[in-house]
Amino acid sequence: MKRFYFIRHAKSSWKDLALDDYDRPLNKRGEKDAPFMGALLRKKGVIPDLIISSPALRAKRTAQIIAEAVNFTKPIVYEERIYEADVKDLQEIIENIDHKYKTVFIIGHNPGLNMFIERLVGFHENIPTCGIVEIDPQSKELISFDYPKRYR
Repeated sequence: MKRFYFIRHAKSSWKDLALDDYDRPLNKRGEKDAPFMGALLRKKGVIPDLIISSPALRAKRTAQIIAEAVNFTKPIVYEERIYEADVKDLQEIIENIDHKYKTVFIIGHNPGLNMFIERLVGFHENIPTCGIVEIDPQSKELISFDYPKRYR
């Protein structure tokens, strides 16, 4: 059974307003939330076959932290189209994933992730930073939704 885990990047810093949006790093909370959510995935036994991430710094760092937490040792795929993606972009990315991959993490940004998941499964909640939405793409069923604030 195939599973997609759509993960919004962890909380980013707005400290340096001179930085381009693409280059914003994680803030302290983001650096704590990403390993926490990765550890939750590991405890559930979720190990991806593939991680695809936006190359924007905050998403890239989130992907690296979560990959480490779940003991993912393969290269992370950085897909430029995930940054500022719309529904069509995300649909194309999903459709082009090789069928050999059964568990896929896609790490990106809002509003694109929210819009795509709403269209795919009718899920209308906002995905907070470092939120994880698990979907069965065959049945277009929402399996789970988790986020760091649930545990604070």
